[in-house]
Amino acid sequence: MNHDWEERVTAAWATFDHYPQARAADFRAVIDELVAELPENSPLGPFERACAFDSTGHSDRAVPLYREALALGLTGYQGRRARIQLSSSLRNIGLAEEGVALLTPELDAPSDELDDAVRATLALCLSSLGRDREGLSLVLGALAPHLPRYQRSTANYARALVEP
Repeated sequence: MNHDWEERVTAAWATFDHYPQARAADFRAVIDELVAELPENSPLGPFERACAFDSTGHSDRAVPLYREALALGLTGYQGRRARIQLSSSLRNIGLAEEGVALLTPELDAPSDELDDAVRATLALCLSSLGRDREGLSLVLGALAPHLPRYQRSTANYARALVEP
């Protein structure tokens, strides 16, 4: 899509906090108007609509839209965002195992600014499955590089949580 459309979507999301829960449908309508401008079968449409449902407390309605966006070929940065958000939504609706299966390959994906979000969301999914040590290991491993000191020891402790 063109740069103007992307800027308008970004601007719409910048107003999200101005919509209290009682006006969540109004926010989704703003996103729906922008999506209506997209070509048919654009993966951006279901992705943006899924984000709007997810952000307004409707993970159940977001899941099929994230799936549709990915099936339509959403790739790259937004595809990775969709997998993270879909995994989170799956966890919210009781399908954490599917979230783990979806996000685990992302641990080996090319690194980007979403790496920590992948690990945090995967950790939540693992915790929902009673696999807290694995989740804690992921979170500590993601945190370690950001610490002003103790990076090496924290990373070692993270590995020790899951190694035999």
